[in-house]
Amino acid sequence: MNDYIAPQCNLFWARFFPFLRWWPLLNRQILKTDLMAGLTGAVIVLPQGVAFALIAGLPPVYGLYSAMVPPIIAGLFGSSRHLISGPTTAISIVVFATVSKFAEPGSAQYISMALMLTFLAGVYQFVLGLARMGALVNFVSHSVVVGFTAGAAILIATSQLKHFLGIKIPAGESFLHTWQDIYRQLHEINPYVTAIAAITLIAGVLFIRFKPRWPGMLIAMIFGSLLAALLSYETKDIQLVGKLPAHLPPFSVPDFSLKSIKTLGSGALAIAMLGLVEAVSIAKSVALKSHQRIDGNQEFIGQGLANVIGSFFSSYASSGSFTRSGINYTAGAVTPMAAIFAAIALALILLIVAPLAAHLPIAAMAGILLIVAYRLIDFHHISNILRTSKRETAVLLTTFFATLFVELEFAIYVGVMLSLVIYLMRTSRPGIVTRTPDPHSPGRHLVTDPKLPECPQLKIVRVDGSLFFGAVDHVQGEFQRYLEEDPGQKHLLIIGNGINFVDIAGAEMLVQEANRRRYLGGGLYLSKIKAEACKILKRGGFVDKLGDEHIFVTKADAIQTIFNRLDRSICERCDKRIFLECQSIEYKGEKPLVADKTAAA
Repeated sequence: MNDYIAPQCNLFWARFFPFLRWWPLLNRQILKTDLMAGLTGAVIVLPQGVAFALIAGLPPVYGLYSAMVPPIIAGLFGSSRHLISGPTTAISIVVFATVSKFAEPGSAQYISMALMLTFLAGVYQFVLGLARMGALVNFVSHSVVVGFTAGAAILIATSQLKHFLGIKIPAGESFLHTWQDIYRQLHEINPYVTAIAAITLIAGVLFIRFKPRWPGMLIAMIFGSLLAALLSYETKDIQLVGKLPAHLPPFSVPDFSLKSIKTLGSGALAIAMLGLVEAVSIAKSVALKSHQRIDGNQEFIGQGLANVIGSFFSSYASSGSFTRSGINYTAGAVTPMAAIFAAIALALILLIVAPLAAHLPIAAMAGILLIVAYRLIDFHHISNILRTSKRETAVLLTTFFATLFVELEFAIYVGVMLSLVIYLMRTSRPGIVTRTPDPHSPGRHLVTDPKLPECPQLKIVRVDGSLFFGAVDHVQGEFQRYLEEDPGQKHLLIIGNGINFVDIAGAEMLVQEANRRRYLGGGLYLSKIKAEACKILKRGGFVDKLGDEHIFVTKADAIQTIFNRLDRSICERCDKRIFLECQSIEYKGEKPLVADKTAAA
């Protein structure tokens, strides 16, 4: 008895503490493997964290703080064993776009508002997780993410050109105004700054191309720092990142004022949705290789807790990182202990190398960020979308241009809304195909073949889609068209095995159509309706209005019953003879078709 209860208790507590599912797996070998994967991840995130913080308008060290606390929380409370959370490019640029309108980047007020933005985004994510809304991300088209990321990459590259060229452009300039300023200041380019940025860029590209397993970006930044020292940066107007604080993430308090909540609420929702789409998409992508099942609701909770708790430890908004998650899996990580080891290793590295950041040129960081921006553009999927689907291409291009020319959080909403509109357009036009008996089949099975004759009194159709409020107009219009094309087909049989559900609007439409056909002397009949659809029809009293004798389990029963209700005088003059029941009617026409003689035989 105790052996049976214990596992059930474990499963019960694992719902609240997901790490209990993988904790028993830990042994010496797995811990060693996770430790090595964690050390690899810590080296990778060091330059990325600094770069992402600069994109977000925060002091560089905040990017490292965000790569320490959130990964631990997300690893413990998420469902993926390989997902690594932390600062990301897309999230960073939305943070900057949201907060820079209200505070000076890098200022104490800016930091406080960025942390409050993180807290609100985390609350949104956590509540959505508790509400079991994990399926929401399935309604966000992949084209939205691809288009937004490509647009964000262009914005990142544009924002870093002033550091790459050594010119002065006011903060917060729009995409077009930034390019106008660059064009006007081309004669003021600092060749020393550009040389440092270019050397760093070239070195980073070469390492990625020929030594992908090496910490190429970190080594490239060292090259840039050495070049700055050789050029005597003090006399060449070469700006440095500055010394990083050599301590662990300090306790912080977000700006909980009502004004901040109202100001940042919309941006926080955009970050929450973008972060969830990123995290769940990356987790599922890695899970395809690791054969692990991902719980979207649990990922929502894990990401939400990571941002809520992280905001109290100087961490700005985080999400899943495709690069670090992929490297984590490739490095052999087995459990989320790899994320915990990576965070601990990064903290130790920060304590050691923080003073060295004082010699890091901002131009070198600009070179690295151009590499990051380029790698964000998913050329493979973009070309595939452009080639495959006009609708998805519209979503991609709309999101891309909205990212460049309107507010970033609004660009995300535009992409998501357009995805939903396209989804509704697809589902609101369910396929309706005409079905006719096959004369070459012994049982006269129904097939879709426009060359086969139809019954002059009975129209048989199959509806491939749900009858809900969005599809009612299209379906009713098709039924009306059938009557206009052939007024004699007053009887309509709907094969419903393709109808997943019927809402009240759909049920009322069926009743209206049934009444209209009764008035004309015909009727509407349903066959092979699924149980879920039948529940709505029964609970709403629609079965009584349609007539219980008009609903059938099988097509054969439906056709046999409807045949007995057809006008015999028309049947006697009909040369189609498409139903088996037609053979019982004596033909009184002038000349039967040869094809029908064969069919009758």
